Amino acid sequence: MRRLLAACCALASSAALAQTLESVLSPGPVIQGHAKVESECRKCHVRFNRDAQDGLCLDCHKETAADVRQHTGLHGRLRSKPCRECHTDHRGRDAKIAPIDERTFDHNQTDFGLRSAHADPKTQCRSCHVPGKKFREAPGRCNDCHAKKDVHKGRLGVACANCHSESNWKVPLFDHSKTRFALRGKHEPVKCAKCHKNDRFNDAPVTCIGCHRADDKHKARYGEKCQTCHNDRDWKTIDFDHGKDTHYALRGRHRATKCDACHTGHLYRDKLQSGCNACHLKDDKHKGTLGVACGDCHSERDWKVGQFDHQKTRFPLRGKHDAIKCESCHKSSVFKDAPGTCIGCHKKDDKHKGALGEPCGNCHTERNWKESKFDHAKTKFQLLQSHARVKCEACHRDPEYKRTPKDCYGCHKKDDKHEGQVGTKCESCHDAGDWKKAKFDHARSRFPLLGAHLVVPCKKCHETPRYRDAKRDCLGCHERDDVHKRRLGPACETCHNARSWKSWDFNHDRQTKYPLDGAHLKISCYACHRQPVQQKATLPTSCISCHAGEDVHDGTYGKQCEKCHVTSSFKRIRQKLGLRGTAGMLAHRWEH
Repeated sequence: MRRLLAACCALASSAALAQTLESVLSPGPVIQGHAKVESECRKCHVRFNRDAQDGLCLDCHKETAADVRQHTGLHGRLRSKPCRECHTDHRGRDAKIAPIDERTFDHNQTDFGLRSAHADPKTQCRSCHVPGKKFREAPGRCNDCHAKKDVHKGRLGVACANCHSESNWKVPLFDHSKTRFALRGKHEPVKCAKCHKNDRFNDAPVTCIGCHRADDKHKARYGEKCQTCHNDRDWKTIDFDHGKDTHYALRGRHRATKCDACHTGHLYRDKLQSGCNACHLKDDKHKGTLGVACGDCHSERDWKVGQFDHQKTRFPLRGKHDAIKCESCHKSSVFKDAPGTCIGCHKKDDKHKGALGEPCGNCHTERNWKESKFDHAKTKFQLLQSHARVKCEACHRDPEYKRTPKDCYGCHKKDDKHEGQVGTKCESCHDAGDWKKAKFDHARSRFPLLGAHLVVPCKKCHETPRYRDAKRDCLGCHERDDVHKRRLGPACETCHNARSWKSWDFNHDRQTKYPLDGAHLKISCYACHRQPVQQKATLPTSCISCHAGEDVHDGTYGKQCEKCHVTSSFKRIRQKLGLRGTAGMLAHRWEH
């Protein structure tokens, strides 16, 4: 053995020899399923690390790995231990490395626990586990194994457990109260076959008439909704309440009338009219002149005794109307033809000649026509200050009060000195107390006042009431203060601020794309910005654009001066040119 180990160490440097050595040391042939990797030991083993072998097993057996991760299936429920404790290979091609003792195996550790009839010792494993297939491929639904025993022929779906159990297949556990037809009263002791004529339970009728059509003594005249009057406790007991269940309560003599006296036809197809006149047309002594609302004056107790209450109509009698005779307003026997508005009777008494509209009741009362009760504060336009002294006719020029404008501009458009330039919401600045006193918050405008602008009089910028004509740019007001003569452009706010015109701040490095360095830091702004500009102050950024007159090379070396010169001093050369650089310059001059 020592010599053999020494030989192994000598051969360790060669991978091919090491593989041969592993084959020599193999304890025996692997099973048929592992035969294709028998020569590749590293597929299942990690040298000098036995614990890593489990990871290699799960890399190949992915279904088992998923069970372990999700704690499902047999392997997901077992306590953690090395795979080799149960599955030992190298015992030959026909060896069984996953033996299961059918007598001691606990099926509850799988995803399908055995209960009742399934746990019976007489039930053999091969009844569900077909030879040649993995145990995990065994069916898990009732219908997968018992499809032949399904007397419903699949018409009730495959969720057999909703009604049946493993203990006794023939005794259903179905709860009828969870269906759309709960069994109550005398329906509860009825046998299933009484209603379910075939194995298609869904075909059973769910309406009373579906089963009890032969018991319908009304011969379908009252429709098919038997439950409206009857109940499942006692068919002869009537639950129907005409007062609560319909829109027509039976009162007085109607209570003693039999149903068939009014319901002569089909209850739902030949619907009855709810008015008195539908049945008592021949009893109408008014010959229809007072309409068909007989119940307004008559009652079911005694037809001859009238009980009309005008207070319940759309025109209750109040004040002087209460003492007027009926004939004064009701010119004909058709009472509804009587006008219901003030102007309908009192048009000749309207001193406003229709200028204030027709709803007289807004100001006048039935007690005294000359007394006015109108409160403008309860409208959408409360009268305040100067408006309280204005006459009604000054605003209400249209008889339709609702058309009277409620906004300031609607009445005061001609007084708008701004000529509509600041909008129509006059109340933003003015009030009804004094039109000439205005309160305006300039911070809410397009030009909030800051710094020195806060103390400037309005007329300084707003020369006319057309406020929007005032300019918003700095040069619009301060062009004569522009000492730069537009050479730095019109955007004064780039350097200056509203606090003090003399205090300015401009950083050429951060605010432009041309940072200043070297000799450029010492020169005046006007040295580059020589001409006035109308828009943004922009200049070319190449050296030659400013220093073309100082080019002693006369353009023979091109326009990129910065390749040789620096900004600290034009005479200073960036680097010395070698022989190759000199030749390049000569060639460049020759080309030019």
